[in-house]
Amino acid sequence: MRIALIAHDGKKADMVELAREFQPFLAGCTLCATGTTGGRLQHEVGLTVECLLSGPLGGDLQIGARLAVGQVDAVIFLRDPMTPQPHEPDINALVRACDVHDIPCATNLASAKLLLAQWSQRG
Repeated sequence: MRIALIAHDGKKADMVELAREFQPFLAGCTLCATGTTGGRLQHEVGLTVECLLSGPLGGDLQIGARLAVGQVDAVIFLRDPMTPQPHEPDINALVRACDVHDIPCATNLASAKLLLAQWSQRG
């Protein structure tokens, strides 16, 4: 399973806690993440994560490009809907690419937990 992990600044702590909860499953996956999110997952959870650019610098677009060519199986994007994002067009393009390519995309903690719980039970 190839999973992309992204979290806005206000949701990075939630992403770390989510990764801790599902660490055994995620450790067996190929993970990529936007810059700071990936670094935190490496240092705070001990996961092996390929860190791409930060979201505002093009990390969302890098993940979208991989997704479009079949290199991403799922996206967990913990968005902060209450904080304006300067790269909102890139965010919308990534979520749209998930829809176009029929890739699961969890955009909040509840949906991320549901997806990870389902996948981790498959073994």
